[in-house]
Amino acid sequence: MSGSPVTNDEKLPHYVRREPFDPYDGEKLDPKLESYYMATQWRLMWWKLKRHRLAVWSGVFLLLMYASILVSEMIAPYASGTRNTDFIYAPPQAVHLFHDGKFVGPFVYGLDYSLDLDTLKRNYTPNPDKVQPLRFFCRGDAYEWMGLVAGNFHFVCPAEGGTFFFFGTDRLGRDVFSRLAYGTRISLTIGLIGVTIKFILGIVLGGLAGYYGGWVDMTIQRLIEIIRSFPELPLWMALSASLPVSWSPLYIYFGITLILGMIGWTGLGRAVRSKLLSLREEDFCTAANLMGASPRRIIFRHLVPSFMSHLIASATLAIPTMILGETALSFLGLGLRPPITSWGVLLTEAQNINVVALYPWLLLPVLPVIATVLAFNFLGDGLRDAADPYK
Repeated sequence: MSGSPVTNDEKLPHYVRREPFDPYDGEKLDPKLESYYMATQWRLMWWKLKRHRLAVWSGVFLLLMYASILVSEMIAPYASGTRNTDFIYAPPQAVHLFHDGKFVGPFVYGLDYSLDLDTLKRNYTPNPDKVQPLRFFCRGDAYEWMGLVAGNFHFVCPAEGGTFFFFGTDRLGRDVFSRLAYGTRISLTIGLIGVTIKFILGIVLGGLAGYYGGWVDMTIQRLIEIIRSFPELPLWMALSASLPVSWSPLYIYFGITLILGMIGWTGLGRAVRSKLLSLREEDFCTAANLMGASPRRIIFRHLVPSFMSHLIASATLAIPTMILGETALSFLGLGLRPPITSWGVLLTEAQNINVVALYPWLLLPVLPVIATVLAFNFLGDGLRDAADPYK
C-alpha cells in the first residue's frame, strides 16, 4: 500500500557497477554551456565585447588608423614639405570614373586659375578638357620612411605633370591630405605615449597610497588635490610656454607628451587607490603577505591584475583626452611647432575666420579628430561594459 514502510520481504533492488569509476561518464553538459562555465574572465570579456557592435567597429577603425601611421609616407601623394606654388589655396579635386559617358578609371580634372581683383580671391575651376588619370602604386616625391629609410613609393600619385589635391592646398600650396597623413602619426602616438606615462604614475603612486595608507596616502592625496585645483587648460598652456624656444621639434614633442602624462594621472591614481584599499583586506592578499611576498610583488602581481579590465577601459577613455590636449595646445600655438605636423598644427591654418570663409577645406583636419575621439569613446564604453562579464 502506498505510504507503508518497506519490509525485509520487499527489499528494493540494488545495482552495483563493477567498472572503474569515470568522473566524466554520465550525463554531459551542453557544449555551449560547458564552454561558458569553463571560460576564463578574458574570454568572457571578449564574448561580451563582441555583442557591442559599435565598440567592435570602433576598434576596427582605430586599428586601421594606427596601422596607417606605419605607412604615412606611402599614403600621402606628396611629401610633407612639397609646395605647389601655382596652386595656392586650391580647392579639393573630386575623383571621377566616367568622362563623356566612357569609363576612364579614377581621374581628376585639371584646374584653371584666375584672380578676382575685387576680393583678391583665388578662383580655380575644373577644366573638362584636362583629364588627369591617377596613378597607383607609383613612384613620386622622395621621402625618408620614419626618418630612416629613403624611398619614393606611393599608393597613389597624380598624373605626370598633373595635380591631385584630395583635400585642397594651404597658403603655401602644400597638399592638405598629405600633411594630414603625416600628422596622424604624431597625434595618435602622442596619445599612446602620454597614456603610458599617465598609467605608470597613476598605478605606482595610487598603489602606494592604497596599500600603505598613513602618511604615504596623506602625502599623495594632497599632491593630487594641488594638481587638480589648477584649471587644466591654463596649466597645460603655462607648462608648454615654459619649454625653451631653442629646443628642436623632437624635444618639443616629448616635452608636450611628458606634460600631458604628468598632469593626467591624478584621476587614475585615485581610482587605483580606492581599489587597493578594498582589495588589500581580501584573503588572497593576506595569504601572500603571510607567505613573505614583498609589497611590490603583492601590488603588481596580485592586486593590480585583479582590476586590470578596469584599467584597460580607463586607458581607452584617456587616450582621446591626450589627443585633444595636444590638438588644443598646438592650435593655440603653444604645442608642437612646424616643421612637425600634427592635427593641431594643421588647424592653426584655420584660426583666421576670413580665411575659413574663403577656403573652408582648411577645416577638414578636424574630421579625423572628431572620428578618432568618438571611436575611442565608443570602444571605451564597450570595454567598460565588458569589464564585468558576470553582469
